[in-house]
Amino acid sequence: MHVLLIHQAYAGPDDPGGTRHYELASHCVDEGFQFTVVASDVNYKTGRKLEKAATSASTPGIRVIRARTPATLHRSVFWRLVAFIGFTVSSLLAALRARDVDVFMGTSPPMFQAASAWLASAIRRRPFVLEVRDLWPDTLVQGGVLRNRLAISAFLALERFLYRRASRIIVNSPAYKGYLAERKGVQPDRIAVVPNGVETVQFDPDSRGEAFRQSNDLQSRFVALYAGAISVANDIPVILDAAETLRAHHDIVFVLVGDGNTRRACEETIVERHLTNVRCVGAQPKSAMPDVLAAADVCLATLKPNPIYANVYPNKVFDYMAAARPTVFSIDGVIRAVLEEADGGMYVQPRDPQALAAAVLRLRDDAALAARMGRSARSYVEARFERREQARTFACALRDAATPVEGLPDPS
Repeated sequence: MHVLLIHQAYAGPDDPGGTRHYELASHCVDEGFQFTVVASDVNYKTGRKLEKAATSASTPGIRVIRARTPATLHRSVFWRLVAFIGFTVSSLLAALRARDVDVFMGTSPPMFQAASAWLASAIRRRPFVLEVRDLWPDTLVQGGVLRNRLAISAFLALERFLYRRASRIIVNSPAYKGYLAERKGVQPDRIAVVPNGVETVQFDPDSRGEAFRQSNDLQSRFVALYAGAISVANDIPVILDAAETLRAHHDIVFVLVGDGNTRRACEETIVERHLTNVRCVGAQPKSAMPDVLAAADVCLATLKPNPIYANVYPNKVFDYMAAARPTVFSIDGVIRAVLEEADGGMYVQPRDPQALAAAVLRLRDDAALAARMGRSARSYVEARFERREQARTFACALRDAATPVEGLPDPS
């Protein structure tokens, strides 16, 4: 089966960013699938054009086509929209050049690329699969990013259209299934849950990440590490406030690994407030993340307090768990349930830097507790969130989409 995926932020093992689709596709290739991925030639995390060698990189069974995209992702909301629309057009043209496609798949966000996948499927008269990785546009509206009523109405209309046209809908959090069924009117039997997960074999729980520690002057320090997007939603300022609270504890250092549209503002804050106990490291390729996370003593996961974030399964948390590191997290909802059931970390209230700092201190002072939480987290993801197992569900959803079923959308 040949699947064409349109994904602006697609990342392979040598790219910064989430490698969910690369890993799922790799396991499906072992089962006889073939994938063509239409991705952007601009790195989604850094906003910079990819080098020529990176734009042509592919893996056996997974062909990557880089569609031309304006390098304006991190300039402003308007220019971000320009980048999205530019990729929408270029990805559609690239998708239509692919031959012998059985299923077209679009992933959201951003929602525009899902529209490209649907249009390509309609032109080629093939099934369309929609993946929902974030609840656009609801996240934008509730987060205050999208306020224009006309724009909101247009987004909601596009969302409804795509839900109706999809032969199958894949979600990356179990909470999304109920949300779509209850609030969007999507039939539950059309929704497949393929949660975020991890390739645990990539992570060595006994490693200390000495190379990363040495290169960032962390050799003898207690490292509280955040790895992921540096954006408004991730509430990085609360981590900086916690670092300021612990300024007098010279053995503790906070490390931010990632990139995003608020990274520059964070770096300016670090300088202005003389936060010498904070290191801001750029986005790292997934192949480097095992060593990066091994350098951590405790990992951090934060989001702004927003009810819609109760539904998310952040990629970073599963990597933290696979690395056998305890997580201090300020995200209530389904991921809190996972970490508490796993006994893999400590929950603190969102927007409470003192509580975040206190949790870091407690884990520094109780090495046995930190080690026990890390081991428990690792065992939990090994049993429940292995990517190879999730790929089986992913493959079934794609096969189902390619099989006409009475009552489901017909691409013709």
